[in-house]
Amino acid sequence: MKWRGKRQSSNIEDKRLKQARAGLNLGVIIPIIRFLLSTKIGRIVLVVGVVAYFLGFNPLSLLNTSSAVSTQQIDKSKDDEAAQFVATVLAQTEDVWNQIFTQNGAKYKEPNLVLFRGAVDSGCGFASSQVGPFYCPADQKVYLDLSFFDELAKRHDAPGDFAQAYVIAHEIGHHVQQLLGTLNQSNRAKQLAKSQTAQNAIQVKIELQADCYSGIWAHYLDKDKNLLEDGDINEALNAASMIGDDTLQKKYQGHVVPDSFTHGSSQQRKAWFYKGFQTGSLKSCQIQI
Repeated sequence: MKWRGKRQSSNIEDKRLKQARAGLNLGVIIPIIRFLLSTKIGRIVLVVGVVAYFLGFNPLSLLNTSSAVSTQQIDKSKDDEAAQFVATVLAQTEDVWNQIFTQNGAKYKEPNLVLFRGAVDSGCGFASSQVGPFYCPADQKVYLDLSFFDELAKRHDAPGDFAQAYVIAHEIGHHVQQLLGTLNQSNRAKQLAKSQTAQNAIQVKIELQADCYSGIWAHYLDKDKNLLEDGDINEALNAASMIGDDTLQKKYQGHVVPDSFTHGSSQQRKAWFYKGFQTGSLKSCQIQI
């Protein structure tokens, strides 16, 4: 996709620098702290460690492990380029959704996107990079660990910049759902649901609609801005397929359990993205909850 030299969003909260200065992998440190708090001797060790820190000694230096320092192994130039890419894609979503909301007589509230490494504390609680990119309705922010891009390409076999952009646009789709009241509606429906299977079915609809909204974003990028290149849509469709519930379950547990789906099958995810891309219409993405 054509992204270099384009406008970058100012709605980026970059927590990578703060984490780099601390030199800590929070995904490792926070579980250690929680473990220490769970035992009497652990609480004593923790107190001694805090006192030592304020006296000028860093007790973490005793660990001397690669996991204690996360930033030294990161290619800074590559990481910064990825951050610029994210800021550019976020700006594109702002342009598209501002336009759509204005056309429908509403105002689009632009969300912030938080970049982090390892782990982060969000309005929805503490989260490690293992949860993947996510949207938090409580603070209306998208959270993204840049290492997910490598995971998307290598672990999920979904390379390409437009595959990455699709993931961002999907999370922004959840923000659109928040603004339109869809997330609140789905939460109420889940509370009334009589089984976990019924709750999962509601969540699948939410995720598929977010895929459809990401397709709408791609539609406007292609139609109005001419930013797509050959192969971009195929990259997005491949990513949607590779992170479908059935594909992931078959890959990691050897069998598929449809009742446990929370995001939709590979075929469903591809179909809903493509529906949004073809029509560019909010009506085409309607769901019944």
